[in-house]
Parts: sequence; C-alpha cells; structure tokens
Amino acid sequence: MLLLGTYTPRLDDKGRMFLPAKFRDTFRGGLVMTRGQDHCLYVYPMAEFEKLAERWQSAPTTNADVRAHQRLLLSGASDETPDKQGRVTVPAVLRDYAGLTHECTVIGSGNRLEIWDSQAWETYVANHEEGYANQSEEVVPGL
Repeated sequence: MLLLGTYTPRLDDKGRMFLPAKFRDTFRGGLVMTRGQDHCLYVYPMAEFEKLAERWQSAPTTNADVRAHQRLLLSGASDETPDKQGRVTVPAVLRDYAGLTHECTVIGSGNRLEIWDSQAWETYVANHEEGYANQSEEVVPGL
C-alpha cells in the first residue's frame, strides 16, 4: 500500500468529507484519524494503525517523551467507517486541532493520508519547498 498525491475535497457543514475516490477501497474496512504533526490530521487504514499501535505500546513508558507522544496521538484518535458514498466524518476536536474549515487538502504520505486546511498546506509548502529543492545532503539514510 502506497498512498500518494494531492486532493482538495471540501468539508461539509456536518464535518464530513469525501475521501478521494482512488483511496476508497483502501479505507472501506475502516480507518483511524488522529492528530498529526504540524497541525494536520493523520488518517491510517485500520489494519495499518493497529500495526503501529502495537509498536507504540511496546515503547518504554518510563520515557516522558514516549508517554507524551502516545497520549496525544491516541487520545485524539477516532475510528471511523466511510459511508456508502465514501464520506467520512472528521470529529470536531480534530477539525479544531487542524484548523479545518471548508477548504481542505488531502495528501498521500506513504502509509497514511494527511488532511490539512488548504491555506495551512499552501503556507507549509511555501515555507519548505525551497529547502527541499536545494537539499545538498542525505536526509533519509540510504536515499
């Protein structure tokens, strides 16, 4: 599974959005939506989230950073099932966290989707694109 691309669905007045059509089969069995970094939302297929949660649960809870990460990630998590039309509800607490209004940007980010407020995404790209284009050293080991 590799989730790729950029899409611009709208959030309706009930807090629902259509998942991009190309991903609907991937999320048909359910998904987990949670706080992401940089004030976006992470959306994982249920099976992928279960694998990640298993790894997080084995992390040492004696480490304060591990506890904080687990608490923020898991306390904001919401399991959702898309309806027959491919819509999914974004809970109010997550909409508030990500500053979502009507205009959203959904990006494929490998094993997950990210949901951004469209203006926040445009700002993020503007702030990071030049550094990405001019990267002169290896960021990810081996790539």
